[in-house]
Amino acid sequence: MAGKTVKISGPLIIAEGMADCKMFDVVRVSEKGLIGEIIELRGDKASVQVYEETSGLAPGEDVVSTGEPLSVELAPGLLTGIFDGIQRPLTALYFQYGARISRGVFVNHLDREKEWRFLPRVEEGDRVEEGDVLGVVQETELIEHRILVPNGIRGTVKSVVPEGEYVIEDEIAVIATETGDQSVSMLRKWPVRRGRPYREKLSPDHPMVTGQRVIDTLFPIAKGGVAAVPGPFGSGKTVVQHQLAKWADADIIVYIGCGERGNEMTDVLNEFPALKDPKSGEPIMKRTVLIANTSDMPVAAREASIYTGITIAEYFRDMGYNVAIMADSTSRWAEALREMSGRLEEMPGDEGYPAYLASRLAEFYERAGIVKLLGSGDRTGSVTAIGAVSPPGGDLSEPVSQATLRIVKVFWGLSASLAYKRHFPAIDWLISYSLYADRMKEWYDENVGADFFRCRQFVMTALQEEAALDEIVRLVGMDALSAKDRLTMETAKMIREDYLHQNAFDDVDTYTSMKKQFLMLRLIYEFDRLGREALASYADVNDVLACSAKEKIGRAKYIPEENLSEFDAIVREMNAEMKALAQGGSEDV
Repeated sequence: MAGKTVKISGPLIIAEGMADCKMFDVVRVSEKGLIGEIIELRGDKASVQVYEETSGLAPGEDVVSTGEPLSVELAPGLLTGIFDGIQRPLTALYFQYGARISRGVFVNHLDREKEWRFLPRVEEGDRVEEGDVLGVVQETELIEHRILVPNGIRGTVKSVVPEGEYVIEDEIAVIATETGDQSVSMLRKWPVRRGRPYREKLSPDHPMVTGQRVIDTLFPIAKGGVAAVPGPFGSGKTVVQHQLAKWADADIIVYIGCGERGNEMTDVLNEFPALKDPKSGEPIMKRTVLIANTSDMPVAAREASIYTGITIAEYFRDMGYNVAIMADSTSRWAEALREMSGRLEEMPGDEGYPAYLASRLAEFYERAGIVKLLGSGDRTGSVTAIGAVSPPGGDLSEPVSQATLRIVKVFWGLSASLAYKRHFPAIDWLISYSLYADRMKEWYDENVGADFFRCRQFVMTALQEEAALDEIVRLVGMDALSAKDRLTMETAKMIREDYLHQNAFDDVDTYTSMKKQFLMLRLIYEFDRLGREALASYADVNDVLACSAKEKIGRAKYIPEENLSEFDAIVREMNAEMKALAQGGSEDV
């Protein structure tokens, strides 16, 4: 079915004669074959957002519908891949067409010629249902790619190929169903705007351990949870996401550079292949999918990019993996929504954003979660979504930040003032929060220690008290405080500088296990407790604050994971020194 263009407005074109088309159908525009998607239908007129540059188009150009929605290809070959917002492989395009993508070019999203070693997991005559594992492909050294029975198919395996080398389009099995024989290959397609099915959504109650102390201790995120990282320019959003990608307890990473500056995306593309997976020593790219859609690329493709990313994440989730998806940044995605909405002449909402901004954001974040998977057996998989928000001028009252905060349950608010003080990660403990923490208390009690949450509450209280005392200190000085308040200020300083501050470039400090985090917390907690006991015995506050063990507490972050027994020695030394101070104070009285 071919229509004709009647209006062209940047990436938006209006075509008439499209009465037989459906919403979200993919179309080809003009003899150049520009790819687009129908986003509005009025009578026989269709509004099409074009994912490529539309300069040079004129009224009267042909618009041909493919009859299919915008979809991604799912098969071995995704990992280590670098794609644009509509899953075109940027590496293949570069070698074929050069540094600039020509308009209307067509290239397969995934390599049709590369052979993969397929190992069957079923036999002829086996009964299977959608979601069952038909076989596996060792896609990289780190990840086993599981080929599942396609959605909507259940029946008996009529034939399956033997172990061997196959391309993704080869038939690997035939399944006899009630409606006839179904041929199955390794290649699948799935519409990006429709979530992949699952059996049941579960309540997240296990943390995704990141090795970043301020996150794991104060503001943890659950596997299958959603988090937002808002912050002004230069506050370290990208560094936080790099640390999460490297150290988070996730099997697969999907990183979406959505509308970011080209030089920032270049840094990501250069740094990610150089990062080493800490568990295996292999390049981290071997369990990563990168989607790069820079700010100079067509704005419509930016809008599609996060749907492409979350669909790929759901595909790996269905194999039983824990996937973390990083969207950097949803603010640029919302700007693409605003531009397309303006060209459609829709009624604007706050600051020109469309009225449906909040619902579109919710559609994206709701596709995260931990779920029971389709198929036989009791398998689970999860998608954890972490979205960076770039509010203009760091103003968190703007619409994208506010709409995001109503959806997510973890808020890591980055502070420009902390970043200027070189305190990284620059997560402001006074405005950040996690609604998952209490729900995961049982996991922390069993796996970290029964006192972990008591130490965590102590840290939160000390930081809040420091904020309250800080104004008094600025007005009249530290000497005006009572001895107990001075100890509170010193304890809070130790928490900030010795615990929450973390050096991403130090081999030891870049990652801290939960056990080590608990031991570091216990050191500071014991210093505060013993200090208060000494003060109660009339010890001099200056002597307490000059405790020699305090220097060792400051260096504890650099103790390697294999030498954690050193923490007990520091506690014993501190106990002896504080008790001596307490006895000395009592004798003086």
